[in-house]
Amino acid sequence: MSAVTKEEISPQPTNNDDNLTPAEVVEALDQYIISQNDAKRAVAIALRNRWRRMHVSDEFRNEITPKNILMIGPTGVGKTEISRRLAKLAKAPFVKVEASKFTEVGYVGRDVESIIRDLVETAVQLVREEERERVSLEAQSEAEERILDLLLPGSRPTLDEEDAVFLQDDEGLAHKEAAPSSNSTREKLRNLLRDGKFEDREVELEVTKQTHTHMQVLGPQGFSEIEGQIKDMFSNMVPQQKEQRRLPIRKAREIIIEEVQESLIDNDKVSELALERASQNGIVFLDEIDKVCGKDGGGKGPDVSREGVQRDLLPLVEGSTVSTKYGSISTEHILFIASGAFHISKPSDLMPEFQGRFPIRVELQSLSAEHFYRILTEPKNALTKQYVELLATEGVTLAFADDALRRIAELTSEVNSRTENIGARRLATILEKLLEELSFSANTRSGESITIDAAYVNERLSEIVQDSDLSKYIL
Repeated sequence: MSAVTKEEISPQPTNNDDNLTPAEVVEALDQYIISQNDAKRAVAIALRNRWRRMHVSDEFRNEITPKNILMIGPTGVGKTEISRRLAKLAKAPFVKVEASKFTEVGYVGRDVESIIRDLVETAVQLVREEERERVSLEAQSEAEERILDLLLPGSRPTLDEEDAVFLQDDEGLAHKEAAPSSNSTREKLRNLLRDGKFEDREVELEVTKQTHTHMQVLGPQGFSEIEGQIKDMFSNMVPQQKEQRRLPIRKAREIIIEEVQESLIDNDKVSELALERASQNGIVFLDEIDKVCGKDGGGKGPDVSREGVQRDLLPLVEGSTVSTKYGSISTEHILFIASGAFHISKPSDLMPEFQGRFPIRVELQSLSAEHFYRILTEPKNALTKQYVELLATEGVTLAFADDALRRIAELTSEVNSRTENIGARRLATILEKLLEELSFSANTRSGESITIDAAYVNERLSEIVQDSDLSKYIL
């Protein structure tokens, strides 16, 4: 470890995942989403183009805008999951909204600009978490000193400016250390504290009492931003209250670390970085876009506002400036991914201007029994693996035979073909029904090893699947 000055420590977080190649993105998505290669390739190229844009000359950088994507396919085939996983890979602010929740200006409903405000809020949370991680070592060090002050009041040595140094560890993270202390009792307590000897000992800690202002501000559509500012203003007017609480050291440490982290974070810097992150890397997923398509022959009643929603969304997709409580943000370089089943309508029913802003069209295929089998076995977060982990907490060793997984996939495909096709979401319903009895009695079967085979699946589900009326209600 080498001593450095405070000014030499760079506060900028680094992102090592922003230069993933399209092949690496598709490979990462394959770990969670089965099939849909066309959609994966489209989002992988879109993500790579962002990296390419940041490396072109300044003359062209602002001229290059994202090529928005329109995903077409039935529910439950992976449209939302592809977008969400892409955002995690890119460490990008991500927000998913249903287009049907918004209405044209003048109707009761959400204002479309709230989409961008939600995106900025997500960006603020991401940046704040990165900043908290950056100062975590310094916060842990200060928390240790405060706990020692509580255990042995008055034992902290005086720390002159020349005695304080900023140390940088091998990972480049900075923390503050004092000059060596001659207080042997404090150092003995420090060693015992680090060894976990005092975790259950209670200390008296002054904490900030949480206060909430319960109020509702009534106003016209689009008033949500002003409403939030009014609520924040009233919250700041309420003075913070302190209270003394007796807490075990393990809990007190968490509270102190959180308080120190908040004091070390520069909120203005967080806002600035969040706005930049949202405007340059933000991803907005517009689900159910087919629900705002106008129908042939014009609309009556609630349908009259559908085309109006498209008109309101159009400036956001084309590029406009939206005011948020953290500052103004341009939507010109935000990537918009729209999706819809388009059972009743078709993409050509969208407004021509709106269609033109989604030049990349990908169609996602319906899932077959073979796809369902792969979904049960290949993804890192497969439902079968989740149930194995859940029942392991009760001491039950659960396993699925291959013939059982094949049978579950067949039944899922059969039910989807007979009733509403909800894609892979049907797997959750069928597995929950299959394991219902076992989940209920698992706490009494600790130590058992249970293997689910095809015979067990048939015993539990075949009768329900064959009865079409019953399967409509249960599966």
